[in-house]
Amino acid sequence: MSGEPLAGVERVLFTAEEIDARIRALAAEISSDYRGKTIKLVGVLKGSVFFLTALARYLEPPVKIDFLGISSFSNKSGAPGLVRIAKDLDESIEGEDVLLVEDIVDTGFTLRYLLQTLAGRAPNSLAVCTFLDRNSRRIVQVPVDYRCFEIPDRFVVGFGLDYNQLHRNLGFVAVWKHEKS
Repeated sequence: MSGEPLAGVERVLFTAEEIDARIRALAAEISSDYRGKTIKLVGVLKGSVFFLTALARYLEPPVKIDFLGISSFSNKSGAPGLVRIAKDLDESIEGEDVLLVEDIVDTGFTLRYLLQTLAGRAPNSLAVCTFLDRNSRRIVQVPVDYRCFEIPDRFVVGFGLDYNQLHRNLGFVAVWKHEKS
């Protein structure tokens, strides 16, 4: 991004430098917890790609990577809906130490579905790592083992998070001013 402010950005929550420092610290914690193991990172498309890539670069244990794509449907705006897998894993996770990597955990409905689905595939272990945690909106309590940042109940973009599929590529996270449709 150039030096010009991006129209729609209300304020920057986390700079690129703050994000990098926090990911390094989190990677050190995860590396310690998984010492002597191979970690199977399972990213939830599309938002987790930026975080997963940055995290994987700093992890010390060997890493395998796979991705899930999900779709959620709701008949009411803002209401929890049905979640389904739109793109499944390419490989089995049976017997693997799986770290599910999310861009953001919000209400908990999607994460609960993913954890139930993945647990049924007999991994050796299953933990959750999220870039952002918006715990104030949690409806379903779900385990979050590792988090980079907790955020307020505001709409955010950048570092994988989007508004209408735009702004994922921003190197920072910002509160986005947008019209609700």
